[in-house]
Amino acid sequence: MAATVIDGKAIAAQMRAEFKEEVAQLVAQGSQPGLGVILVGDDPASRSYVTAKERACEKAGIYSDDNRLPCETSQEELLQLIEKMNKDPKIHGILLQLPLPGHVNESTALVAIDPDKDVDGFHPWTVGNMVIGEHTFLPCTPHGIVKLLERNDVQTSGAHVVIVGRSKIVGVPIANMMLQKKESGNATVTICHTGTRDLASFTRQADILIVAAGRRNTVTADMVKEGVVVIDVGVNRIKDDNKKLGFRLVGDVDFEKVKERASLITPVPGGVGPMTITMLLHNTIESAKRKLMEDKR
Repeated sequence: MAATVIDGKAIAAQMRAEFKEEVAQLVAQGSQPGLGVILVGDDPASRSYVTAKERACEKAGIYSDDNRLPCETSQEELLQLIEKMNKDPKIHGILLQLPLPGHVNESTALVAIDPDKDVDGFHPWTVGNMVIGEHTFLPCTPHGIVKLLERNDVQTSGAHVVIVGRSKIVGVPIANMMLQKKESGNATVTICHTGTRDLASFTRQADILIVAAGRRNTVTADMVKEGVVVIDVGVNRIKDDNKKLGFRLVGDVDFEKVKERASLITPVPGGVGPMTITMLLHNTIESAKRKLMEDKR
């Protein structure tokens, strides 16, 4: 029997409807959540992604401060803008779209963001809190994965979670989150990567397989066991003359064949992707709630 396809779009839409009500309640108390957005340069993928985030903010009732800077913007100019947003009471979260131009030091820019406004979850302070299990902003894509599992009643406690990919954006943080002794964690975790020998011997052990390798067909049907839950984070362009743009998007998993063995599987597009922006909204709202509570003390 083919797997049930996890509809990330539907779950994201449901959560965003819930957010809209939360935002309305905050506005009624005089605190509209605000997101400061910084895009340096004119990378088409980054521009499209930022535009989608801004539209999502507007629909949820979140104030968005849009800053699109030329590629030649200096590091000092960028740091000055970040500091301005750090001090702006209307801004509860700061989104610095990556990658940055080569002349700007990414680490320096990320560290400049106030951890209390680090809604992307990239600041070392935030990462450290996540690792030790303290309450903090969780990185958006991994957090979105957790929500997909929760809302599909997938039990992680005691499960063997195998992660393919060790990036600091997906692989490493989701491994840490799955390890936490919490309701949506408490799993046994294996991380695989380009240095892993005999990848299939590990992926076949997975109860939950999370694939974020950045390469098409990294996981094929013979590499998974019956009933596995598959979360495909990969986004790869392949040529398709039947499409208007001349290409289509596929994940890192051989979807059509793997779904015949899996119990649940995410599609690409329409799986994990919509959840990333959704969790950015979530973090921004949570930041506004924290600030409101502080102001009332």
